[in-house]
Amino acid sequence: MNSEPVLFALEGSHEFGRSVAAQLGISLAPHEDRAFDDGEHKSRPLQSVRGRDVYVLHTLFGEQALSVNDKLLRLLFFIATVKDAGAKRVTALVPYLAYARKDRRAKEQDPVTTRYVAQLFEAMAVDCVVALEVHNRGAFDNAFRCQTVHLEAHSLFVNALIDRVGDEPVVIVSPDAGGTKRVDRFRDAWADATGEQPPTAFLEKRRSDGKVTGDAVIGDMTGKVAIIVDDMVASGTTLLRAADACKDKGATRVFGVITHGLFGPGSEQLYRAVSMDQLFITDSVTPQQKPEVQGRVTTLPVAGLFAQAVRELHT
Repeated sequence: MNSEPVLFALEGSHEFGRSVAAQLGISLAPHEDRAFDDGEHKSRPLQSVRGRDVYVLHTLFGEQALSVNDKLLRLLFFIATVKDAGAKRVTALVPYLAYARKDRRAKEQDPVTTRYVAQLFEAMAVDCVVALEVHNRGAFDNAFRCQTVHLEAHSLFVNALIDRVGDEPVVIVSPDAGGTKRVDRFRDAWADATGEQPPTAFLEKRRSDGKVTGDAVIGDMTGKVAIIVDDMVASGTTLLRAADACKDKGATRVFGVITHGLFGPGSEQLYRAVSMDQLFITDSVTPQQKPEVQGRVTTLPVAGLFAQAVRELHT
């Protein structure tokens, strides 16, 4: 019996899937996508998966051709299809996990969409979900009753930043108090690479009716390079506010480190912001608003993280 993993990449994730497959030394498994006139669709594998260890890759960000909901449903249906076809084990590889930002009830009767999405995956009998830097790692692990693997790109960002920073002192900044654990993990990655553990800082942030307020900065950044770390940016308002605050408090330079650069309407302001020296993002999603000047944004590929996860999971 063939012992290689079987890797599928669904519509909209083919390029990412080919990169993962290349690092694994395999080819993407073929499948059929068929759209019906009424908007429904079907997908099916075009090779046998019976008794095989199957990996289905799909990154769940919305774009013009396929909405978040389209992609999520297609992924769920395909997982169920390969399970029905006799796959021994099915793992979902999700560079960007949709609906992960609502992991708790901030207001009365709020939805907890992280848990709802987890229940959908479980209903399709998925065996494992591998995701890159979800909004709340603890909520992600607790929402799923199947195996979960949480990947982080911190070491990739650190390696890209070290030469830019040089010998200047650094402060690692969270744009809000809720991101302090993420900043701590980034600081640990920085310490592993450099032997130095920089200080951290965070900004006060309050959100109500879509408006962000609060301007207090907790931590010293005078004469330091500020590295603002966040998992995702949609409008860019919070990131730009944080960059302005860092410069106002004496930071010499400001770098933004964003895992999922969604960059929706309004985020083009980031590309022109004088307070932001450079943005670092991954290729987990395709930004809606492309940079006017390419040099302001450095994109780091994360296919290698998923390839390594497959190697470690493969039975």
